[in-house]
Amino acid sequence: MDHNPAGAILAGAIASDRAPDAPANCAPEEWALRVDLAACYRLFAHFRMTDHIFNHISARVPGRHDAFLINAYGLRYEEMTASSLVKVDCDGNILHDSTGLGINPGGFTIHSAVHMARPDVVCVMHTHTADGIAVACQEEGLLPLTQHAMRFYQRMAVHDYQGVNFTDAERTALQRSLGDRKAMLLRNHGLLVAGPSIPEAFDIMYYLERACQLQTRMQACGARIVHPSHEVAEQVARSFERPTRKSQAKGWSALLRMLDQQDPSYRQ
Repeated sequence: MDHNPAGAILAGAIASDRAPDAPANCAPEEWALRVDLAACYRLFAHFRMTDHIFNHISARVPGRHDAFLINAYGLRYEEMTASSLVKVDCDGNILHDSTGLGINPGGFTIHSAVHMARPDVVCVMHTHTADGIAVACQEEGLLPLTQHAMRFYQRMAVHDYQGVNFTDAERTALQRSLGDRKAMLLRNHGLLVAGPSIPEAFDIMYYLERACQLQTRMQACGARIVHPSHEVAEQVARSFERPTRKSQAKGWSALLRMLDQQDPSYRQ
């Protein structure tokens, strides 16, 4: 009998963090990225941050400045696997697609814009959640009302809605709006996150979504709201910017363990 449950949990964490063997036609670094990206899609499904088969999460292919992985157009997030992700270059040419489904042109426009302009970005996420859109439609955007929201205090970019455009002009406009920020409100549209890794991007998007949920709930209840001071909000934001912060890696390991216990098929 195992008398050390903590040790068993740790062993599971190590197993989940270990990249599986890559197929013969895929570099180990790319396969490890594919596994993490497929896991991210499953997590979005688990936390109800999807819009059916729409919206996208992309990740830059290791060693390539001009190619990224994105979801096949037609698969649900809970169906995503490492091998089903489509490899595409920044000109829209499909480099590898085991599904034959192709990609959504709207997703390509948004994600290619960020990958082209930001070499520091590995992962780009875009959502259409109800609370994210609700906050994106508000003139003042995300308010620093909670610790979740104060993390983004004076650090959110904003992009005004220009309609459904799949053009180079829209890509340029998105790049200009995002600048060097990691999170952006797409007015009347949704949320966008750009992170230096998949775990960090997920951490940002998860708590940005939670901040939006809390804001809309507070506004709906009609009670008078306490607004923290500028000094407090700035201190919280700086705390989340600490380079030594380790919670993201620990949180990602825990999330992979959850997925492996529920359904490890994302690793296929």
